[in-house]
Amino acid sequence: QVQLVESGGGSVQPGGSLTLSCAASGRDAESYALGWFRQAPGKEREFVISVNYLGGPAYYADSVKGRFTISRDSAKNTVYLRMNNLTPEDTAIYYCAAASTYYRINLRAVTSWGQGTRVTVSS
Repeated sequence: QVQLVESGGGSVQPGGSLTLSCAASGRDAESYALGWFRQAPGKEREFVISVNYLGGPAYYADSVKGRFTISRDSAKNTVYLRMNNLTPEDTAIYYCAAASTYYRINLRAVTSWGQGTRVTVSS
C-alpha cells in the first residue's frame, strides 16, 4: 500500500497560481503513477492530471491544458502540481492519487488516495 501526503492549497484570486505537492511512501511507491483528481461541491470526482513512474508523458484533462503542469522528483517520490491562471471553476478539493499504470490514471484504478487539500479561487 502506498501512502500519500499532500501539501499546498489555499485561497487565491482569479488569475493567480498555486502549487500542490504529494509525497508517496511505502512499498514500491516509486513504481506507481501519481496524479491528481478534484471534486467540486455537488459534483463527482474528476481526473485532472497524472504522470507515470518514469516522469512522463503527462496526461491532462482538457479543462487544465495550458494552465496546469505536473512534475515528478523521483529521488523524493514526490509530484508537484503547478496551477496557473486559476479560475473560480478550479475551486475544489484536490486529491492526490496513485495507480499501477503506465498511462493516464483511471478513477477505478486508483489504489491510494491522499487526504485532500482545498483550493479556493475567488475575488
